Amino acid sequence: MKDIQHYMRPGTLQLPALPPLALYVHLPWCLKKCPYCDFNSHEMQPSAMPEQRYLDALRADLEAALPLVWGREVHSIFIGGGTPSLFSPQGIDRLLSDVRARVKLAADAEITLEANPGTFEKDRFKAFRAAGVTRLSVGVQSFNDGFLRALGRVHDSRQAIAAVEEAAASFDTFNLDLMYALPGQTLEQLEQDVTQALALMPPHLSIYHLTIEPNTYFAKFPPVTPPEDLAYAMLDRITEMTAATGLERYEVSAYAKPGHRCWHNWNYWQFGDYLGIGAGAHSKISFPHRVVRQVRKREPKLYMDNALAGHAIAQDDEVARSDLPFEFMLNALRLREGFALQDFRDRTGLPLSAIEKPLQEAQAKGLIERDLVRVRPTERGFDFLSDLQGLFLS
Repeated sequence: MKDIQHYMRPGTLQLPALPPLALYVHLPWCLKKCPYCDFNSHEMQPSAMPEQRYLDALRADLEAALPLVWGREVHSIFIGGGTPSLFSPQGIDRLLSDVRARVKLAADAEITLEANPGTFEKDRFKAFRAAGVTRLSVGVQSFNDGFLRALGRVHDSRQAIAAVEEAAASFDTFNLDLMYALPGQTLEQLEQDVTQALALMPPHLSIYHLTIEPNTYFAKFPPVTPPEDLAYAMLDRITEMTAATGLERYEVSAYAKPGHRCWHNWNYWQFGDYLGIGAGAHSKISFPHRVVRQVRKREPKLYMDNALAGHAIAQDDEVARSDLPFEFMLNALRLREGFALQDFRDRTGLPLSAIEKPLQEAQAKGLIERDLVRVRPTERGFDFLSDLQGLFLS
C-alpha cells in the first residue's frame, strides 16, 4: 500500500469536504455456487472453513488501511459475500469487536449481515443480533421450489418463510431479497412470489431482474428468460403491489417503509466513501485532491496470506477527472429523489459545467427533471436508466 503522503499530495481536484464513510466486509464462502452469481464466492463446507485465520486476515487488512481513513467516523458496516451467515455468531462477534476497537463507529451505525435461508438454525439469527448486527438481509430470491432449484439455491420455500419469520422476530429492521424475470416465469408466478413476500411484512424489499453475467454457469448455458416486454410488465406489477402495502420505491431495485431505507446502500448511491476489506473487496476513498479506488486480492487463500503480511491490495487507482461525472451518475441516478447539485460538486470536486451539456440532453429527451437545487430521473428516465447514465460517459 502507498503511504498516506502519496494520497494527500496536490492534485487536480478540490473536494470541499470528505463524504460519509462506510465499511464493507467480504466473507467469500458459500455452500454452493449459484449459476447466476458473478460475486467473488467460493464453495466450502462450514466444517472446513478457516474462520479464525480469515478473521485474523481481516483485522490485519483493516489495520493496514487505517491511515487512509484516520479520524473519520464509520456510519455503517455491511457484511456481504458469499454467505456471511455461514460464519459462527462468535466469529461475527469477534469481527465487530475488532472493528470497534480500531475505527470510530457512529453510535447509531447500521450493521447489516447477509444471510441465506439454507444456513440458519433456530436462534442463530438472535445470536447474530446479540453479536451487534442491527439489520439482516435475507437472500430468498423466490418462494417457488421449481425456481429455487433452477437458480441453484440450497433452500426450499418452507425454509425461506421460516428464515424471514425468524429475521422479523430477531431484528427491528431487515431486508428480503427477491429476483424476477426468472427462467420460464409467468406474470402470475411473479405475483405469487411478491404476494408471499409482502405477507411476511418486510420493512425493506430488494427485487432484482435476473441478469446473465459473464463468467457464470448461466453465461455458458443460458436459460430462456422472459421477453423484455413481459419483464417490464413484471416490474410495473411489483411497483403497484409494493406501493399498496406502504413500501416506497426509493431506488431502482429497492422498496422500503419510512425509516427503513438501507443506509449503507444509500451511501453508495450518493457517491459516499467505503472501505472494503476481505477477499476481492472494493473500496472508494476520497482525499482533498483525488478519489481513489482499490481492490483486494480475490482468491481467499492468497488474500489471507497477503493480508497477514500487510499486502492485501491488488489494485490501487486514482479515478480520472474525466470519469468522475459518469461514476457519480451511475449511482445517483438510481435514486427516485435523484441528487442535489451541491452534492455533485462536493463529492467530485468538479464544477457543474462538467455535466451541463449531458444534463441538457437528458432533459430534452425527457429523462430527467431539474430545478436550481436537484436533478431527478423522470418515470421515463427510470425505465431507460442505462441510456440516461450513458449520456455522462466521458
